[in-house]
Amino acid sequence: MHDHLAEAIKDPDPIRVGVESGDDLICLRFETMKVYSALGAVRHLLETGAVRPGDTLIDSSSGIYAHALALACHRYGMKCHIVGSTTVDRTLKVQLEILGATVEQVPSSNNLQLDQNLRVRRIGEILRDNPTYHWMRQYHDDIHYLGYGAVADQVNDLVPTGPLCLVGGVGTGASTGAIAEYLRNRGRDVNLVGVQPFGSITFGAGHTQDPEMIIAGIGSSIEFRNVRHELYDRLHWVSFEYAMSAAVDLLRTSGVFAGLSAGAAYLSALWEHNCDSSRKHVFLAADTGTRYVESAFARHAEARPMATMRPREIGSLDELAVPWSAMSWDRRDSALTVRAEFPSATPSH
Repeated sequence: MHDHLAEAIKDPDPIRVGVESGDDLICLRFETMKVYSALGAVRHLLETGAVRPGDTLIDSSSGIYAHALALACHRYGMKCHIVGSTTVDRTLKVQLEILGATVEQVPSSNNLQLDQNLRVRRIGEILRDNPTYHWMRQYHDDIHYLGYGAVADQVNDLVPTGPLCLVGGVGTGASTGAIAEYLRNRGRDVNLVGVQPFGSITFGAGHTQDPEMIIAGIGSSIEFRNVRHELYDRLHWVSFEYAMSAAVDLLRTSGVFAGLSAGAAYLSALWEHNCDSSRKHVFLAADTGTRYVESAFARHAEARPMATMRPREIGSLDELAVPWSAMSWDRRDSALTVRAEFPSATPSH
């Protein structure tokens, strides 16, 4: 019996997917993955005295973290204020308000940099007027790594032996990076594959652009200081079209209704499994597909067959190209390091 919904919904459902991969491709399907991050962070802040019950916590979110933080605040008796993008839809916004959170949204923009900058700028204005508010800084504070130790434990129990490959959206870095780091600290052999949208600067794709739309939550046009680049072995950059096609295939073949980042992770995990079947591959489905019904799933007739999609394998960030590129990152510490070491290279396919 759980004392609060946040505790009940945080655990993922492990589901074997992929017809040809047998038991070696596993989807960790979350209702809202960042509940782990928010609960762990808020609990730590309270335990260390950085905040007290009744204080107001504030942050920016494209949707998933907003719900998680509102639930964590509700669980621990905190107030919550969200500066959200327009991807915080009416269904989520109503839930947040009933949970006691206050929500404001920045003007609509299809420009990732403008959207994120507007939200962060608005938080600065609110903090100047309300200096007692605590900014959760999900984009910057390593405190958000803490909650994912429990997910690493679950992965370790799910696949108790042998080499692993973990695949998922990078976003702030506090999910894929944290899970892999906890597993490696337990002595596990883990390859970490990060997934990014085109246009994200985190791994050097700021010079590219997706002609369709932004995949919310897994990319950044501003520096995310809690991303530990040196944790990642491989990177995949996936377009909206390919992520949508894979998300539709995931639902059609496995019954898993998950978001665009899950589609991109599924596509990337299938490719990585085909390249190295010696590892068990686990990919993250961070949320459900509900907020993508109109923008993505309603277009299911346009979805490409999985067999027609393959990445452009690149050796230099200058070679990044839509709709799908992949690169061996080799645990380098930043995109600048990769540019210096590989100023140009001929791609292999």
